[in-house]
Amino acid sequence: MNRKVVVCGVGMVPFRKPGSSESYEVLGAGAAKAALADAGLGYQQIQQAYVGYVRGDSCSGQAALYRVGLSAVPVVNVNNNCATGSTALFLASQAVAHGAVECALALGFEQMPRGAITAQHEDRPDPSQRLLDSMRAIQGFEPQSPIAAQIFGGAGRMHMQLYGTRPDTFARIAVKAREHAAHNPYALFRTPVTVEEVLASPMTFEPLTRLQCCPPTCGAAAAIVCTEQFARRNGLDRSVVILAQSMTTDGNSSFDENDMRRLAGYDMARRAAICVYEEAAVGPDEVAVAELHDCFTTNELISYEALGFVTEGDGERFVLDADNTYGGQVVINPSGGLLSKGHPLGATGLAQCAELTWQLRGGACVVTLYARAL
Repeated sequence: MNRKVVVCGVGMVPFRKPGSSESYEVLGAGAAKAALADAGLGYQQIQQAYVGYVRGDSCSGQAALYRVGLSAVPVVNVNNNCATGSTALFLASQAVAHGAVECALALGFEQMPRGAITAQHEDRPDPSQRLLDSMRAIQGFEPQSPIAAQIFGGAGRMHMQLYGTRPDTFARIAVKAREHAAHNPYALFRTPVTVEEVLASPMTFEPLTRLQCCPPTCGAAAAIVCTEQFARRNGLDRSVVILAQSMTTDGNSSFDENDMRRLAGYDMARRAAICVYEEAAVGPDEVAVAELHDCFTTNELISYEALGFVTEGDGERFVLDADNTYGGQVVINPSGGLLSKGHPLGATGLAQCAELTWQLRGGACVVTLYARAL
């Protein structure tokens, strides 16, 4: 990056079950207004806007931001599946870092339908076809199970086969998520659960039971990024700075290793982590808190290893020693994560940014990780 990027304002609205939330443009406008209020800025001071969503028609970003104001600001609509919100932030930060603008807004929202995520179009090739073909070759296909659960559940199975990881270890991650979410007003599920309750919930795809799978939810979140000079000139909070960002896609190893962990994105996450550690001059042992993409408990565990918090194969020990929570090595998902908040696709990455900004304002070193864009 050429210029320091300050996160001067963040906002979020509480996540809700599909069918019980307001419409997407109301959600999006609410998060954007909250970020502007947090920063102490007017909408007319935003010079570019990047708006992420997956389940929506073209120009839904404009529909949401028109409720905030009509400033003629350019609005770029972003769709990158699970990585949509983080991609909007990535683009807004690049615009600031490289001198295109001094202040930009990243907004993400989603009005999700009920049920597991499925393809929106059946009259054209599935963009995930290569991924699905590789999954079938490795472990087969179960028509009755959600595809995402098969991919990330398969990654958990691979970890179990290689390292003897026990099913109850994954269940402990869901218990930890609820404990963290208990006091988070933005989370949907805040009632504590036990390991026994998690394991007794209906099986989705072994080893994943229902309480180990994030549900679809509706919600929105936003972040405003600016130059340090802009922040100083306008009297804004300059305490949170983006030191490094990295975005990667699949390499050959995702498809050529016959390893469901790699197919689920392990190598991509590992490459991204190495890049940001090097750019930020920070090591994994210096990270105190992290928000990562716990779409399934299995993905959280393999992400510990991808991020370098533990060596490969040592994720179970990390869980059993409670190194993933308060008093341990790294507080993972203090928000309660996707397992407690749910997963409004376009909002998730920016909700993580908001949580981490609040954490950093209290003085913590953080890292974020977003899952593959399924």
